[in-house]
Amino acid sequence: MDDKVGRWPRATTEEKVDFATRMGKAFSALSPGLDRNYFIKCLEETANIGNPGDIKLEEAVKMCVAVNAGPSEAGE
Repeated sequence: MDDKVGRWPRATTEEKVDFATRMGKAFSALSPGLDRNYFIKCLEETANIGNPGDIKLEEAVKMCVAVNAGPSEAGE
């Protein structure tokens, strides 16, 4: 979780799937859409679009969860 998002593209497929699976298990209770595939896609986009700079994986996961929240959920 302390790794920088910029390292994500260099991670192995196994590492990505393992991390995304753990995040999916941790957050699927919040929303069924927060599964392994969602986190893989969201983290790929976060790492490869723009300049992720010093963003840590922990922060990126929080952003992915926030983006998935509907307007009523985000305001709570």
